[in-house]
Amino acid sequence: MRILLIEDEKRMAQALCEILRLEKYEVDHYDNGIDGLAAIESNIYDIAILDVMLPGMNGFEIAKNARQKGTVTPILMLTAKAELDDKVTGLDSGADDYLTKPFMTKELLARIRALGRRTLGTTDGILSFADITLDTGTLTLTCTTSGQGVRLSEKEYRILEYLIANSGQILTRDQLSVKIWGFESDSEYNNVEVYMSFTRKKLAFVQAKTEIKAVRGIGYELRCDDV
Repeated sequence: MRILLIEDEKRMAQALCEILRLEKYEVDHYDNGIDGLAAIESNIYDIAILDVMLPGMNGFEIAKNARQKGTVTPILMLTAKAELDDKVTGLDSGADDYLTKPFMTKELLARIRALGRRTLGTTDGILSFADITLDTGTLTLTCTTSGQGVRLSEKEYRILEYLIANSGQILTRDQLSVKIWGFESDSEYNNVEVYMSFTRKKLAFVQAKTEIKAVRGIGYELRCDDV
């Protein structure tokens, strides 16, 4: 999953980024409300973690503005404020959950996992499409008809995760590039095609009938015509 962290306290931000990356999450960090709002409105993130007290625009305003513009990214508010009214304000602004500083790392990660399951539409950590399943914990792709399974690389997993989460839609190469590599990545667009080829080979290896189809001039979609 790709996580957006909007936190202006430098030491806290560094610690959170390190913790999240150790858990194999992709993390983009912004230290002010203006840039943070623009990032969350891009809709490329699976979860956004917002501090309340931020320069430029506070977390409540970010959440409210993002929701008014149709952003559905789950939002976890992180703040030193513990008063009930602040929690109510955060939730009324559009936050999905609220965690008060100081907090235990285990609790933060548990909240993130819960929001992630909601984002992906899974309660057991398993994503499904036609004859394939994707284990979000072990990054294992399995074909339900052949019984074959294979471990995916991080990028292969993220490609399939994104395609399954948006099944029925055609995703452009730009969408995939930004979602997998991020805005500030220096990766070239042909990386999408390279990793798409790798992912197709994994689907073939497990003997899945599900395929990643290229839609000429548009992008890619996940399709299974035989199940």
